[in-house]
Amino acid sequence: MSGDSYYFGDNVNMHGGQGNTGMIKNQAPAADAAPVSPALQSAVEELLRLAQELRDRVPPAGAQVIDDSLADIGTAEDAPSQDGHRALMAVAGIAATVGAVGQPVLDAVNKVLELLGAR
Repeated sequence: MSGDSYYFGDNVNMHGGQGNTGMIKNQAPAADAAPVSPALQSAVEELLRLAQELRDRVPPAGAQVIDDSLADIGTAEDAPSQDGHRALMAVAGIAATVGAVGQPVLDAVNKVLELLGAR
């Protein structure tokens, strides 16, 4: 068994000192990593669009919360992370405080939460 080689993860072999390019990537996506459903992706995209419109209609502090939340919302997964859920709740809170102007955003947040099964 002497001389057997087993490679897990990245493997780089250098032969000579010039023109070495490339890397063998011995990685594959996890078997249980299912793609995000098209309905969820569409709902998140709509929410992001509406949130961008809302941020221009709220005070600067509210706009900052929306900005801080968009990155966590934009990484939609079939199982929401704690940060993603918190970001959705923050945007929903701001939308609720501005009344009718925020209602489309609040509805979009509720739709995303429903698709995530977190509601």
